Amino acid sequence: MAEAALSFVLQQLYLLGTEEICLLKGLRSDFSNIQHELETIYAFLKNADRRAGYEGDTNYRIKTWVKQVREVSFCIEDVIDKYIKDVARYRCIDSLPTIALKPKTLMSRHRIASEIRDIKSIVREIKDRSTRYDFQSSSNNSREASDNSCWSDPRMDSHFIEETGLVGFESPREELIGFLTQGTQQLSVFSVVGMGGLGKTTLAKHVYDNPQVQEHFKCTCFLTVSQSYTVKELLINMVKKFCEDANDPLPQGLHKKDDNSLVTKVRKFLESKKYMYLILFDDVWKQDFSDEIKHALPNNNNGSRIVITTRIMHVAECFNKSFLGRVHELQHLLPEQAFKLFCMKAFRFEPSQQCPPELEFMSKEIVQKCGGLPLAIVAIGGLLTTKAKEMIEWRQVCEDLTMEIERTPYLNALTRILSLSYDDLPPNLKSCMLYFGMYPEDYSIKCTRLTGQWIAEGFIQNEGQRPVEEVAERSLRDLAHRSLVKVSKVGRNGKVKSCQVHDLLRKVIIRRMKELNFCHVMHEDDELETVGITRRFSVANFSDIVLSRTRLFGIRAIFVFSKSELPAYFVPKLSTKFKLLKVLDFQGTSLNHVPDNLGKLFLLRYLNLSHTQVEVLPKSIGKLLNLETLDLRQTKVRELPREITQLLKLRLLSVYYRKIEGQKCIRVSDA
Repeated sequence: MAEAALSFVLQQLYLLGTEEICLLKGLRSDFSNIQHELETIYAFLKNADRRAGYEGDTNYRIKTWVKQVREVSFCIEDVIDKYIKDVARYRCIDSLPTIALKPKTLMSRHRIASEIRDIKSIVREIKDRSTRYDFQSSSNNSREASDNSCWSDPRMDSHFIEETGLVGFESPREELIGFLTQGTQQLSVFSVVGMGGLGKTTLAKHVYDNPQVQEHFKCTCFLTVSQSYTVKELLINMVKKFCEDANDPLPQGLHKKDDNSLVTKVRKFLESKKYMYLILFDDVWKQDFSDEIKHALPNNNNGSRIVITTRIMHVAECFNKSFLGRVHELQHLLPEQAFKLFCMKAFRFEPSQQCPPELEFMSKEIVQKCGGLPLAIVAIGGLLTTKAKEMIEWRQVCEDLTMEIERTPYLNALTRILSLSYDDLPPNLKSCMLYFGMYPEDYSIKCTRLTGQWIAEGFIQNEGQRPVEEVAERSLRDLAHRSLVKVSKVGRNGKVKSCQVHDLLRKVIIRRMKELNFCHVMHEDDELETVGITRRFSVANFSDIVLSRTRLFGIRAIFVFSKSELPAYFVPKLSTKFKLLKVLDFQGTSLNHVPDNLGKLFLLRYLNLSHTQVEVLPKSIGKLLNLETLDLRQTKVRELPREITQLLKLRLLSVYYRKIEGQKCIRVSDA
């Protein structure tokens, strides 16, 4: 996430130097110098960020360095936004010389210059430490891959969770066996797609080891494709396995051959032997993997097969462009299947291996929390084999499931496996993914609401001539194709209207949010010391802590989901306590009044007042010159102030509502 934070700041620095924002004399070179230093740090950050995640708590220097990079990124982001708020905003009404002479501008400039000097010193020290700690530049891919090979792959933990049968996999199992042993003689591929923990590897390995399948193919090879794989290592492993099966001597100098030579070696072996072969590539992540491997796999027209497992639909689609293919999207278990699997695991040491009647209700509550995810069910069932078969114990597990996930070895495997999908995301999509944690559990999110917030935060940028909304939609589809996001509702036009994430994946997201200071979910029983520094608030229940804290200046987004009456002091104080707000969402709350000082939130880009009791918008809304989205659906607003026409950056204005007291319209006054 430090990589994501720094990537975002570099993007902001680039825009600051290229867009229409006026930079006062001296500040342009200061920002430029910081940008150059950060670009050097960024080259090392990917390696360090990855090591901080893989090496657990064993290397505090790495974790500390990554944290410092993240914090200095936040500081620079604050300085940029404060400059735009206090200085650059006046470009709309004054010339640059006039701006420079304003007392307020002079004070802001002096303060910003002082902060920049401090930041430059910190950045230089961070850069020096990257050299002392021997971080590798991201351009040195081969070294990074080598380093990764000695780290423990968290996904391997799933193999140490005892298998308890293929409950719910009967149909896909038969489909896969039939595909492998029957049908066309042409080389074909079967892709098993689904989110982490659904059982893709378990299903594929079970079928691969099936005696009927092993007898059908003369040559078989099972390969786990790590996130840091090299084509060369995969090809060498294939040659080794083929030679072993054929009782052939291993060729000399394999590691000295280049990729093309190894591709030729594998292809000639399979062509010369005329073998009917089966190759299983497990856990494929890269979309171009099929292009890297296809020339090594000849079509001998003898019924050979390829099987892949992946979390990403695009990977399967790319394979289907190179080979005749079929895709099976693995589904979550049905409630009765989930309960059966749970009982097989949780009660496997009991004589009857059945759930006692007195625990059945609580067991089903626990199973429901697993959301039909086999790995979660098996992991939690394994945990419960260590607990007394008493209601009080099981109720405690049910109530404290999140805490158990964090502290119990059985369940650490689950969270680490789910975390892999997050870790594989590019920096901007990591931020997009964390946004799901700001919404309540089981909350179906309207896609336009979510993508509008991403755009307002700056996570999504224009790509050439593509509208930013189209880029945001594509980012959401990418998350869905990676099996990280579930589609809740599809419109008549086939477009996804709403989406959500699996409950257990949301728990992983929330833990990451806390670690990275991305967002704090506010409850009424929060203690002051638990809040810490954060960039966003999601308010489930109000607490005086929200406004009593002193370090709220850097908050960028506030979501309010509380259905209770809003405190009278809260909304009026937004402009003084949260001066750098970019996203403000009150959808579905009891809000009935928008204060005049709302216009002071100069950086605000997204304002959602839909499904509230608001009747009138203040004229000061015309001062929100950066506002891009204004959502007034299902409010009592019947007239928009003429100042609304001053919002030149407004991209989306939603004002429709159902008929109330007959047919009415919303109009813009005198405009």
